[in-house]
Amino acid sequence: MSYSPDGLSGEIAAPPIPDYLQRVYWWAYLHPRAVFLFEREWLVNLILWGNYQRLCDEALEQLAGDEGQRLLQVACVYGDLTQRVGGLLGARDRLDVIDVAPIQLANLRQKLRPDARIHLHQQDSRSLRFEDGTFDRTLLFFLLHEQPAEVRRATLAEALRVTRPGGKVVIVDYHGPESGHPLRLVMKMILATLEPFALDLWKEEVRDILPQDAAIASYEKVTSFRGLYQKIVIQMAEPAVAA
Repeated sequence: MSYSPDGLSGEIAAPPIPDYLQRVYWWAYLHPRAVFLFEREWLVNLILWGNYQRLCDEALEQLAGDEGQRLLQVACVYGDLTQRVGGLLGARDRLDVIDVAPIQLANLRQKLRPDARIHLHQQDSRSLRFEDGTFDRTLLFFLLHEQPAEVRRATLAEALRVTRPGGKVVIVDYHGPESGHPLRLVMKMILATLEPFALDLWKEEVRDILPQDAAIASYEKVTSFRGLYQKIVIQMAEPAVAA
């Protein structure tokens, strides 16, 4: 396993921690005690009302592909998701994980066994340092709800850009629950207090904030837990074949 603290090249400066992350999420992702507190499987599962493993399973189902594929995970997560993605890798596969916070990359590095197929990079999801079409599968797992609208749009645009024609972008995140959901009011209060950007995903469709010029072959959305969570699979279009 390799770790690139400043992107893909030692000559490129590491990106700064975004202002919104320092201002809104310092307590969850940047403070050393945050890692100590939240890096507990049972707590991650509790936060997602017992749905963590199922949501991971749904994401993993979409990542399988031909031998020699390259996967991208945009942002570290608490729990064992990345270890499970690593367990899917064949001998010639590769997994790249990016995060803008060094503390999150350091935490993930401690959770992973040495593996030459897994590479960690300090990068900002708004401006990925990968060429167009680098990856076969790109995963965004509970990331978009933590980002302001303009950052969310840029992250989606970058995820689509670095995914190859015919490849997939897989998104798992919050969604607006049914009106009669027993946790609707509780979740609305929690998110409004602790995750102020998350309610955007209750009101808007991810489809509506994708780049208009993106070459997309299909867009599939499935909700679960009475609408509180969504899984989106975006299939990138293959290039047109000349007649």
